[in-house]
Amino acid sequence: MPQTSHGPSIARGTTTVEFVVPVYNEERALPGCLRTLHTKLREQLPFPWRITVADNASVDRTFEVAMELARELPGVDVFHLDRKGRGLALRTVWGASEADIVAYMDVDLSTGLDGLLPLIAPLASGHSDLAIGSRLASGARTVRGPRREAISRCYNGLIRLTHGARFSDAQCGFKAARTEVLRPLLEKTRDDAWFFDTELLLLAEHNGLRIHEVPVDWIEDVDTRVDVVGTATDDLRGLYRMARLKASGAARVALPRRPAPAAEHPDAVLAPDTGRSRFTWEVGCFVAIGIVSTIGQALLYWLLRGWWPPVLANLVSLLVLTVLNTEANRRLTFRWSETGVGRAHLGAGALFVLGYLVTSAAVLLYRQSSPDGSTGAEALVLAASSVLVTAVRFLVLRLAVFRRP
Repeated sequence: MPQTSHGPSIARGTTTVEFVVPVYNEERALPGCLRTLHTKLREQLPFPWRITVADNASVDRTFEVAMELARELPGVDVFHLDRKGRGLALRTVWGASEADIVAYMDVDLSTGLDGLLPLIAPLASGHSDLAIGSRLASGARTVRGPRREAISRCYNGLIRLTHGARFSDAQCGFKAARTEVLRPLLEKTRDDAWFFDTELLLLAEHNGLRIHEVPVDWIEDVDTRVDVVGTATDDLRGLYRMARLKASGAARVALPRRPAPAAEHPDAVLAPDTGRSRFTWEVGCFVAIGIVSTIGQALLYWLLRGWWPPVLANLVSLLVLTVLNTEANRRLTFRWSETGVGRAHLGAGALFVLGYLVTSAAVLLYRQSSPDGSTGAEALVLAASSVLVTAVRFLVLRLAVFRRP
């Protein structure tokens, strides 16, 4: 049974925290890491804690060194796995933990330990469900080479582009979570290696959990053994797999929900919980997105019309703005819907055909009735017909495409 070490003035019965340090062939780095971390926790963390070294199939003396340190340092335990993989190690140890909060950090301690308390505090208070260190958040201070910097920013930008993620740094080795909400997510995770972090965060955000970000100080470990190219390839495959999982609805998990916030005044309205406030939000947001989309389509059509005939220019402008419009409505207008990306864009595709037929017919009728009309007037006709299409689009999206939870 793992031992538990307590801070100098903390009573038992408060929130407990387990820190996991996954290691693979780290016999040299492990002693300095554990002693530094142990000292930091003993002196500064105001919660009962323990440290677990997760040795995942090391072939050097890492396990023996870890056992020696566990005998030397109170509150340190060692767990050995026969298979390699950081994701596997975290899923195994976190899944078996009895602590209220679980966390992990890389053995190289690239992330400054001054971020430990800000990482744990929002979870202990119940404010957030997961907390992550971020090297890209405002206030973070990092020291790393341009290659790693570019790869990190491109990867996190790709996550935001493909999944609409709101967290800024998926791969920083400095994370924590409340155990009660983490366990259902772990049952859905499949990656055993480096994509595990991204997979977990995407699942958490998809299921409405609150993720707190901590700007961290981070210094690159020049002795890192991460295969950057191989890891990037696995990450791309993982992002595709997660997109399919979310589109099929299989990414939804049963989670303990936090209670709804209480209104400070008895007459206060908590939008968008009620049907009326939700409908008002949907109409207002849809109209705003529709106005921007209509203007954008008219401008794009006007630009393309200089090179292409009316039907082709309308096709391209409508296609581009339909994709952007659908994604904006999925993330904003109907954000509480359980409809996945695939179903949303499939339904939008059918509406696209309708919109294209209606707007093209309007443009062609105008050209026939006014052969000498200007391109600007033609664009206005297109905008007017788009307004009609938009109204029909709202009704179909609201009643048929985006399901209510």
